[in-house]
Amino acid sequence: MTRDFYTVIPLIRIHADAEAPRECCGIVVEKRDGALQYVPCRNLARAKDQFVIDPKDAAQAEDIGQPVAYAHSHVFEPPTPSAADRESMARSGLPWIIVNHPEGSFTINSAAPYVAPLIGRKFVHGVHDCYGIVRDYYLTELGIVLNDYPRLWGWWERTDGPDLYRDNFAREGFNAIHEGALDAPALRLLRLHDVLLMRIRTPRDNHAAVYVGNNVILHHLIDQLSCRAVFDGFYQRRTTAILRHRSFIGRD
Repeated sequence: MTRDFYTVIPLIRIHADAEAPRECCGIVVEKRDGALQYVPCRNLARAKDQFVIDPKDAAQAEDIGQPVAYAHSHVFEPPTPSAADRESMARSGLPWIIVNHPEGSFTINSAAPYVAPLIGRKFVHGVHDCYGIVRDYYLTELGIVLNDYPRLWGWWERTDGPDLYRDNFAREGFNAIHEGALDAPALRLLRLHDVLLMRIRTPRDNHAAVYVGNNVILHHLIDQLSCRAVFDGFYQRRTTAILRHRSFIGRD
């Protein structure tokens, strides 16, 4: 199967050249006759060095054939998978083809289990973001699997669309043990592994952090590296809820 991917590399290179300096992205499908076809897709990512495949284009690719690989480009960067690439590749379960622009070098990468270190991640919305750090903390530190949810950039600015946190935290096993502004009694409720919802310059909750004890949170802000931070007045004033996973209810 890997050898067959070489037939679509020239088309991915052409797409990469056309989209530069933004990354190109697309899907390799296998048609009914067994031939491989590269289907270029629109990139919806905000940053030019990231990619998000347009769901409509992905659906059209599936109409053509069975997806067998994902492809994208790295512009002026080696065609080796980034940490976000490796994590997304693991979730997809399919090979990833990465092509360099402008040289045209490429790699064909097999999916393998991977979770990036929790500290020092580059922000990649939909993969390594504030919800991603919560998911991976619960997986690596606690062995608790939380579902992932597709999310488009700017969902937090709209009040008529899906709400990543409010729509889903209950089905993921979380209970709100406090709602609203934090006061002294609310702060005393905080326990290790609690999730804090925050509203930072938006009309709805757009940030989440994990309380890791000793007045410290683990979180990942837009355009910053993931880190531990003091849970000080800035974050406390923006907290709207304290969530606790059912696994820890009644352990006090």
